[in-house]
Amino acid sequence: MQFLLNPYRKYCTRIAFSANSQISRFARSGKIENARKVFDELRDKNVVSWNSIIAGYFQNKQPIKGHQLFDKMPQRNIISWNNLVSGYVKCGMVSEARKVFDEMPERNVVSWTAMVRGYVEEGMITEAETLFWQMPEKNVVSWTVMLGGFIRDSRIDDARRLFDMMPEKDVVAQTNMVLGYCQDGRVDEGREIFDEMPKKNVISWTTMISGYVNNNRIDVARKLFEVMPEKNEVSWTAMLMGYTQCGRIQDAWELFKAMPMKSVVASNSMILGLGQNGEVQKARVVFDQMREKDDATWSGMIKVYERKGYELEVIDLFTLMQKEGVRVNFPSLISVLSVCASLASLDHGRQVHSQLVRCQFDVDVYVASVLITMYIKCGELVKGKLIFDNFASKDIVMWNSIISGYAQYGLGEKSLKVFHEMFSSGVMPDDVTLVGVLSACSYTGKVKEGREIFESMKSKYLVEPKTEHYACMVDLLGRTGQVEDAMKLIEAMPFEPDAIIWGSLLGACRTHMKLDLAEVAAKKLLQLEPKNAGPYILLSNIYASQGRFHDVAELRKNMRKRNVIKPPGCSWIEVEKKVHMFTGRDCVSHPEHPMIMRMLEKIGGLLREAGYCPDSSFVLHDVDEEEKVHSLRYHSEKLAVAYGLVKLPEGVPIRVMKNLRVCGDCHSAIKLISKVMGREIILRDANRFHHFKDGLCSCRDYW
Repeated sequence: MQFLLNPYRKYCTRIAFSANSQISRFARSGKIENARKVFDELRDKNVVSWNSIIAGYFQNKQPIKGHQLFDKMPQRNIISWNNLVSGYVKCGMVSEARKVFDEMPERNVVSWTAMVRGYVEEGMITEAETLFWQMPEKNVVSWTVMLGGFIRDSRIDDARRLFDMMPEKDVVAQTNMVLGYCQDGRVDEGREIFDEMPKKNVISWTTMISGYVNNNRIDVARKLFEVMPEKNEVSWTAMLMGYTQCGRIQDAWELFKAMPMKSVVASNSMILGLGQNGEVQKARVVFDQMREKDDATWSGMIKVYERKGYELEVIDLFTLMQKEGVRVNFPSLISVLSVCASLASLDHGRQVHSQLVRCQFDVDVYVASVLITMYIKCGELVKGKLIFDNFASKDIVMWNSIISGYAQYGLGEKSLKVFHEMFSSGVMPDDVTLVGVLSACSYTGKVKEGREIFESMKSKYLVEPKTEHYACMVDLLGRTGQVEDAMKLIEAMPFEPDAIIWGSLLGACRTHMKLDLAEVAAKKLLQLEPKNAGPYILLSNIYASQGRFHDVAELRKNMRKRNVIKPPGCSWIEVEKKVHMFTGRDCVSHPEHPMIMRMLEKIGGLLREAGYCPDSSFVLHDVDEEEKVHSLRYHSEKLAVAYGLVKLPEGVPIRVMKNLRVCGDCHSAIKLISKVMGREIILRDANRFHHFKDGLCSCRDYW
């Protein structure tokens, strides 16, 4: 009979062992329901089976079910109790772990160590220390856990005292001590521990190298890196990130090329490092060569493009993400949204807005502010105001966005109204607010209101006037022809005027033909920004308008001598989620060039019939009249408007953006185009919006 039972018992044991392995495997992979099914179907459940399923519930963050099963166990051993303590610790429920610990019928060193570890992981180092010294016996793990607690609490001297007391110091404890010293900035003391280690593993070496890196001793780190007996992916990445963090991108690039394995983290660091150093193309090469990409990879490449002004590339990469089904993370969405605002890419902006709503990010006040700015810069002021009105807890950024938005649209009265509402609601304006409201006064010629606000900045609004506020006032006075008063204000400034202020004065002098002050302003500008073409162009325009072509030639000679290059006028328009760029006279490369030319011919004929006469004073070159007219015809904003007329159906507004201030001739022409073509045209130039409809502009010809 005994002979027959032994094989049966062995058979049952094998079944139980297999089932227990299945339970553990399912639990580790997150399939706790499958694990429970195996457990329930097991006829002969032993204490190991119970321990496996209970541990599985804790692994899957279901501590209540785990404890309920523990209470049903027909028999328990010390492993069962330790599992319960460790389970609660892993779930961050240290109070529940302590209750179980106190109820344990017996404890071993594992029980005590688990409880100490729980306190350490929750940052309760005092409690951990108290319990540690109560331990009846300690092993190397116990000592190492407590050591880690002191290091985590930045109690490096206490950690050293404990380290010296340890009867046995393994490689983990020694590496922890090196880490602690390095984190405390005491790298040389960390190096002493490192040098004394009888055995070092790759983690020890990497910890010491990272210590040097994080304490800006990159060259020492490299020397240590070179003599490492064995390097892993983490070692290479630590050394690489040291170079990128301190801006030594060329060294980082050489190391990156030599890496036998390029981790995602290393590649991401290289993308950002190269991008910050202006090597955007190299960053894209790294991006394209990556077999695996994570969220940080995509957001890093997008951030590089955004910060370095590659706005079209941001949109292209965003489109690629959509095609490949990559879920866009929050930083990427904000970057794309900022670019949409810059490019006035309304379709993509709406798409990003939808994603923010789906992810419930739109309830964030910062996101709402960015959305308001995006819609305003895309010419959708009504939509921006709607988001503003629907948001209950408005912050200063939101108020600033809508105040500046109204200013850019030439709606000075509304801008002032919102400003007063803001102040009445108890929100104090900041310097940005006052730049916005003073700009509104400037754009609409509200001299009296502007003066009152400027003069009461310190007393009423508690804001010290800065250069930007003086620039707004100079612009306000200059626009209304009070150029001498603007000059007096500049002379009375408590600090040196900058290029923005002299630029505002020079612009006013050009408008009102004040040649004497224009020359003063231009000379000041050339001293401050000798490479800036702006003052040369404005002064040349004034000279040319008075027939002083000798002075124009002299200015051009100085420009060539100083290697000053005028930035080209550039306009763009979004059609079918693609941004089309136009530079003056250069649309030959555009695939639809013939169609654009035919539309320009059509527009030209209709404008002549309507009485339009090109204003050649906006052409700076002393050339014959025919060439001047030809030059005006191909200004970038006219090309973009023509393309919009070709591609966008009737009833859809034509939205055009320009990098410079719109010239007077183009402004007059586009007003007439809106009338003869019966189209609504929204033009955003470097300063503000122009909303053309029925032959009129929202700026009322005051810009």
